[in-house]
Amino acid sequence: MAPRPRLRPQTAGIIIAILAVVVLAVDQFTKYLALTGLPLEQLVPVWGDVLGLYLIRNSGAAFSFGSGVTWIFTLALAAVVVVIVVLAVRIRSRAWAIVLGLLLGGVLGNLGDRLFRDPGFGVGHVVDFISTPWMWFWTTPAIYNVADMFIVTSMIAVAVLVVSGLRLDGTRERGRRDADDVRED
Repeated sequence: MAPRPRLRPQTAGIIIAILAVVVLAVDQFTKYLALTGLPLEQLVPVWGDVLGLYLIRNSGAAFSFGSGVTWIFTLALAAVVVVIVVLAVRIRSRAWAIVLGLLLGGVLGNLGDRLFRDPGFGVGHVVDFISTPWMWFWTTPAIYNVADMFIVTSMIAVAVLVVSGLRLDGTRERGRRDADDVRED
């Protein structure tokens, strides 16, 4: 099987940028629809106990964890953006470019909320509106947004790429057995 051609740095950067802009636009558009069309903190059933819409402004992270230290989440999101932008020049793998583009879009969606929404710059509350009551943590149902979905699924994809041995440059890590075989030769 022939190796897959590696991407040029510009191509990877373009893939990352396009996907990030698309995810950011979808996230912000759905948040706009939620803010203009949903009542605050009132469940709007969509599909029984499986899916509903419930508009909240979340000052914390998942399940409102850390609501008193919103600025830390702002710094963490900004750090993730910087890391992805720095890594972008090393990416030659289409899979890594896609995953990091989707992750960047999700992170930018929530970072934009932290920076530009009330109560103020750097401590803004994230707009969450998708409720899946069956996904609960202790007594709090899961309420999230489109950006959160891309962040979670992208991080799962990052784990899969790392475990599968695909490097940012598009090469594969050699297994321990392969490395031992090379040393014996």
